Amino acid sequence: MDLVIVTGMSGAGKSRAVQALEDIGFYCVDNMPPKLIPTFVQLCMESNDEKDRVALVADIRLGEEFTSLFNILKELDKTKVHCKILFIDADNEVIMRRYQETRRKHPLADEFDTPSLAEAIAKEREVLLPARQMADYIVDTSNVMSSQFKEKIAKLFLNNISSTLKIHSMSFGFKYGLPKDADLVFDVRCLPNPFYVPELKSHTGLEAEVRNFVMKYSQSKELEKKLYDLIDFLIPLYMTEGKSQLTIAVGCTGGKHRSVVFAELLNKHLLENGCDVGVFHRDIKR
Repeated sequence: MDLVIVTGMSGAGKSRAVQALEDIGFYCVDNMPPKLIPTFVQLCMESNDEKDRVALVADIRLGEEFTSLFNILKELDKTKVHCKILFIDADNEVIMRRYQETRRKHPLADEFDTPSLAEAIAKEREVLLPARQMADYIVDTSNVMSSQFKEKIAKLFLNNISSTLKIHSMSFGFKYGLPKDADLVFDVRCLPNPFYVPELKSHTGLEAEVRNFVMKYSQSKELEKKLYDLIDFLIPLYMTEGKSQLTIAVGCTGGKHRSVVFAELLNKHLLENGCDVGVFHRDIKR
C-alpha cells in the first residue's frame, strides 16, 4: 500500500495537491487525527475496494496533535506501508498575498493578541520545520501555474503520466442533439451510410459487416489516419495543461453505424498507445 502524507504551509496549495492526487487515483482524507491513522491504514489494507493508494492531509489545524504524527509514521515504516511525505510550500510574501486575496483567516491567527498574518505564518513555519526536514518531496508553488503544479504531482507519484488523463470515446447521433460534455466533436456524416443498405440497416457499428462496409472506402481510411494524427498530437498538450478527463465524440446521423465504428476504432488506437480509455455509444439503442 502506498501512503502519502500531504502537509505544508497554509495557503501554499495543499488542497490543489489533494485534487491532483485524486485525479490520479488516490483515496484522499483531509486532516485525520494522527492517532487514527494506523487503524485507518489497516482498514484500507483489508478493504475489498482496492484502496492501495491513499493520501492523508495533516497540517497545523491539528494543533498539538500534529507533533505525534512523526512517531506514528515511524511505526508505519515497520509495516508493508510505503509512506512518503509531500510538503507543499510557498514564499511568505506569496502566502500573505493569497490570504489577502481570499480574505480567509489563518489557522494560527487567534494565537496572538494582535492578529498579525505575518506572525501567524512565521509561527506555522517554525512548527512545520521538522515535517519539512523529513519530507521526501518538497513542492514550492510560489511561481507555479495550476496546470504545472498538477503535472508536478503526477510526475512524482505516477510511473506513466499518460494514466493521468482519462479519455472517453463516444458515438452519438446528430438527430438527437450534440453531447453537452464533449471536448472534441467529429462529424463522420460525410462517409457512405450503411443505413441505406437494406441488409445492414438493422445492424450497428459494433458488428463486422457494418465496420467492413464503412472502412472499405478510401475516404474512411484517410479520415481514420488523419483523426489519429490529430488526437495523438493533442493528447500531450492536454496533459501538459493539466486536464484529467477528455471526451471525444464522433457523430453520424442516427448514432448507430458510422459513428460507432469510428468511436470503437479510436478507443482501440488509444488503448494500444497506453492511454486510460473508455467507450460509450449514446444512441445505439434508439
